[in-house]
Formats: sequence, C-alpha cells, structure tokens
Amino acid sequence: MRISVYAASSAQVRPAFAEAARDLGRILAGAGHTIVYGGGGVGLMGAVADGALEAGGEVIGIIPRFMTEVEWQHPGIARLDVVEDMRERKHRLLTGSDAVVALPGGCGTLEELVEAITLKRLGLYFKPIVLVNLDGFWDLFQRFMLHTIEERMMSPAHAAMWSLVDRVEDVLPRIDATPEWPDDARRFAAVRAG
Repeated sequence: MRISVYAASSAQVRPAFAEAARDLGRILAGAGHTIVYGGGGVGLMGAVADGALEAGGEVIGIIPRFMTEVEWQHPGIARLDVVEDMRERKHRLLTGSDAVVALPGGCGTLEELVEAITLKRLGLYFKPIVLVNLDGFWDLFQRFMLHTIEERMMSPAHAAMWSLVDRVEDVLPRIDATPEWPDDARRFAAVRAG
C-alpha cells in the first residue's frame, strides 16, 4: 500500500509523540508499505521518515519549493518531489494513496486531514482515514466533528468516514478492517430535509 501520513513539523513536540511517529514509520515500512508524507526533516514528519528508513522502507517526500529554500526537507530520503505550492502538495499526498494516517499536528496537519475527509464525503476519495489519537490528542477534533453531525451539518453516516486508534500498532489492523466507503457517497453528501 501507499500510505499518506500527515504529521506535525514542530521540533518541540513531546518526545513520546516523536517516538510513536518513529515506530509508525518502522511498522509501515516493515510491512512493506510506501510512506508518502510532507518531506520535512524535523518534528513528527521527520520521525516517521527516520523510522521508515531505519526499517529499509520506501519514503516519498512531497514538499513545496519555498520550504526547500529554507532547508526544511529531510536530507536522507531518496525521493523528494518538489512542488510549487501547498495546494499541489496536498493534492499529490492524497492522489494514489491507499489510506491516510494522521498523527498529532498543527494547522497544516488539520488542513490536510479535513480536506481528505471532505473529499471522502463528496465521493472523491474512498480510502480509510485513521487518526492516531496519542494521549487523546484528537479527542477535541472528534467531539467537534460529532457536534457537526448533531447540528445536522453532516449525516450520522458521515461519522464512519474516519476512525481513531490510540496506538500506532493499531493503524494497519484498523486500515484493514475499515469497510469500503460507498461509491455512491455523493447521494448522501448533502444533508437534506426529510
């Protein structure tokens, strides 16, 4: 599988988060999966890549040109695709992926995650989306998303577009257990009176 990983670029993340990210990289690479991520060399992004490289895995970084100008890229990955902007990066991260995994992150991670969920709702992306809820990091996001359903901004069926796991060891089993998103998702994308 080609798995797109969204994660923080902050170098000041908790050490436990960084170790979990490194473990995720090792696990995904050890199972023979390709990791596609934002190309960064620090924070959880860098840790995921480091773990995958330690396990002999294939890592593809996709990074906007302006980030390479300040040397934010990972120096050790064999394939780094430089794109023009953040919009193209998001598109390339998702295109051809067999799953999305979101580790803790800031506004960039959140933007990427919400776009993936939005495209799934609109029937433009059908693959599993798994949030790694380390130490409850995604609890508030989960509450907010369920609140949008309670307020009828989305259908109750939309709660199945993503799932949470507490440990990186549970990511691949959750991906494998995620049912196919219906190919007629557009039929119920809009919440209608009825």
